[in-house]
Amino acid sequence: MPSSYAAAASGSPSSSRKPIPVAAASTRQPAPSPAAAPAAPSPSNPSGISDSDPSSYSSSGEETDLTSSDPAAASVVSSYLSVAGDGADLSKVGIFLSSAARRRSPPCLICFDPIRPSDPVWSCSASCFAALHLHCIQSWAHQSASAAPSPTWGCPKCRFPYPKSETPTSYLCFCSKTVDPAPDPWILPHSCGDICGRHLNANRDSGCEHTCLLLCHPGPCPPCPAIVPNARCFCGSRRETRRCSHQRYSCLGKCNKRLGCGIHRCPVDCHDGPCPPCAVLGNHKCECGETMEERLCSERVFQCKRECGGMLECGKHSCERGCHAGKCGECPLQGRRTCPCGKKDYPSLDCDAEASTCGSTCEKVLGCGRHKCHERCHRGLCVETCRLVITKSCRCGCLKKEVPCYQELTCERKCPRMRNCGRHACRRRCCPGDCAPCPEVCDKRLRCGNHKCASPCHRGACAPCPLMKTISCNCGQTFFENRLPQPHKCHYGACPPCKLICGEELSCGHRCKLRCHGPIAPPNPEFTLKPIKRKKEKHIDCTPGTPCPPCQEVVLVPCFGQHLGQERAILCSKKRQFPCQNLCGNPLDCGNHYCTKACHVLQIPLSQPEGDQSAIQSLASASAFAEPCEECDLPCQRVREPSCSHPCPLPCHLDDCPPCKVLVKRPCHCGAMVHAFECMYYNNLNAKEQQKVRSCGGPCHRKLPNCPHLCSEICHPGQCPSVDQCMKKVNVRCACNTLKKEWICQDVLKEYRRSGCDPKQIPKNQYGIGLLACGEDCMKKVRAAESELHLRKTQEIKSSVVEVENVPKRKKRRNRGPERVESSKFQEIKAFALKCLLVIFLFIVVVAGLYLLWKGVYWLSDWMNEMEEQRVRQRHLKPGRM
Repeated sequence: MPSSYAAAASGSPSSSRKPIPVAAASTRQPAPSPAAAPAAPSPSNPSGISDSDPSSYSSSGEETDLTSSDPAAASVVSSYLSVAGDGADLSKVGIFLSSAARRRSPPCLICFDPIRPSDPVWSCSASCFAALHLHCIQSWAHQSASAAPSPTWGCPKCRFPYPKSETPTSYLCFCSKTVDPAPDPWILPHSCGDICGRHLNANRDSGCEHTCLLLCHPGPCPPCPAIVPNARCFCGSRRETRRCSHQRYSCLGKCNKRLGCGIHRCPVDCHDGPCPPCAVLGNHKCECGETMEERLCSERVFQCKRECGGMLECGKHSCERGCHAGKCGECPLQGRRTCPCGKKDYPSLDCDAEASTCGSTCEKVLGCGRHKCHERCHRGLCVETCRLVITKSCRCGCLKKEVPCYQELTCERKCPRMRNCGRHACRRRCCPGDCAPCPEVCDKRLRCGNHKCASPCHRGACAPCPLMKTISCNCGQTFFENRLPQPHKCHYGACPPCKLICGEELSCGHRCKLRCHGPIAPPNPEFTLKPIKRKKEKHIDCTPGTPCPPCQEVVLVPCFGQHLGQERAILCSKKRQFPCQNLCGNPLDCGNHYCTKACHVLQIPLSQPEGDQSAIQSLASASAFAEPCEECDLPCQRVREPSCSHPCPLPCHLDDCPPCKVLVKRPCHCGAMVHAFECMYYNNLNAKEQQKVRSCGGPCHRKLPNCPHLCSEICHPGQCPSVDQCMKKVNVRCACNTLKKEWICQDVLKEYRRSGCDPKQIPKNQYGIGLLACGEDCMKKVRAAESELHLRKTQEIKSSVVEVENVPKRKKRRNRGPERVESSKFQEIKAFALKCLLVIFLFIVVVAGLYLLWKGVYWLSDWMNEMEEQRVRQRHLKPGRM
């Protein structure tokens, strides 16, 4: 940074508030045109800045008169001109400074009232820098964000979108460093008078790190006036001395940078940003090398439409990818294979074999995300709709019902909550609480008295009427349109009410934000229509005003238990604590659990020192609703040290748990006996000590895996050491059990392995048999056995022949059942016909019986009727005889 730029930037704000006359600004001369500017710096240009720099041109006539029009405007640009010199570019800033220097009152684009120097304002910092009333833009942002689908609002002039979080809440100066800047006649309105200090270039990629040297000002900041001695062009082939705001420039030569292809160079003139793609034509092959096409060099890597079709590394499947470079790669079906549900592994399954189902339950999560598939392991997708019947609540929580999981439950209850407008109810069926914005039109009568508000239904006062109408003052000398009054002093009677904010400090600490409602001054007799004669004995007093209403500031009031996120927005004059829906959650005296009561005011013990009591506790101690937290009656749930699986027998306590005395049973290594240890003693031992104390001290008693003998070592962990070194004696025999010898067991194992037999598969009673070769004694024994067997067979044959001869010719037939006699076809037909006739006869008998019964009932009924008639006749005849 040059020394002049640093000196101007480090100037004190207090010294810059006073007007500083700048002689150089009033004697600026117009710069030559760009066509006539020489390439090399002339002697009249002591700074050495290139004449081709646009920042060295002179500004318009409005800028030239900027310092001479108002001392306040001169003080704003003085520090900037001391660095930039006569070639300062203040064309954009001059428009805003000239309007502010002349003390004009521009209209607000929302309410169309003039913006006075004492009114709180907000200015758009995005593009248009328009100034608006603070309360107008707050109402505008609130209505726009509530009516739009996304929580954003736009500037009324340039429509630049702002998020809802950037809604202005306080009156700031133009540089946003001072809150509520006081009006000062020696500085610009709504300015703090300090150095602006904002970054001059919004694009930080340009390399500029300087800040604005102007005093707090309206409108955009001017270009950076600092001098960069070696500013490189875009392509980097030329260096010049330029202004910091224009240090990135084009040398108008060829760029000549290496393009992305790495072969050709950029043919475009020196430019900003990345180079364009290489446009050199050429014949290039696709990735698989089968197709040749004419393409641009930047598109030389492409894929044709032919499928690969090559074999994968498995040699059984073909590649299903399209055109690609390199090898086809491994088969995706190789490696770990599982059943469709993923529970059973098939590590040695070939890629062309299909994995079979495991037969267990699928248990994949269904589309509902809560239940699992209850079918057997299957291929393909699970059932999309979960039909498991569960208890569901509707969206508003008023109805609970058992319905299938896939079915959404809604009730018929209409939401009674009010919408954001505060006038209309939601009335949506089964509303979960997120009531939509009110779709009705406001339709309130505006302040003009002739039109109605066409905005969506909203809270608060409506915006002023946007229609234009010609209005004249009381004396008829001044006319204005669209509610833009011109300065004129005539009026009838008393002065109009004050439009400033009251600002009176209330008892709660906030300030009254209503318009001035204090005492009204008496009318000035000089500006009344009919001057009143003054009377010495009469004194006109001020009209008393109204007191400030209760504070309407919205504050966040916490609940009784001071829970996070449970604050409510309540008017300051009506604020009071309330119980929320959460549990208390305050730590109990045990120090391990929390209070499960409903939200309540904490009761502060009297023994607690005053220095530890916070603001919450001071409120709780003074509240009549304070109550103590519950007493902990749970058992101890702490993890013991050292850790064990046994719970602490004591109730919930704050200090350490006592040592665990529970007996732990552990078998010895060989399983011959079971040891009992104290849990604390056993868990305090390391692994080696635990192995040592678990040994029973006797023989191992475990069977060796390769022979039928037991381990002869002392009780030990792990595998027995004498697996193949068994020293016990074994009786070895030949195959016919004639020869017999004693061998060591390890020699028997070696002999079995040499002969290719597995000792584990030999039964215990056959262990050692067949290892000796049969000798001559064995052959003699076999011959004797064969001769004895031959003699026995001959004797059996002779005895069987004798027995057959002694058997009688006929034996009595005993236990024989009755012989079956086969019937002929005629007999079967005859039997079937007899059965049919019998059935027909029985049917006729039943029908005849029913008919006779029916006739008998009718006859009995007729007879009873006849007898009844005879009785009636006899009754009638008896009185006649008398």
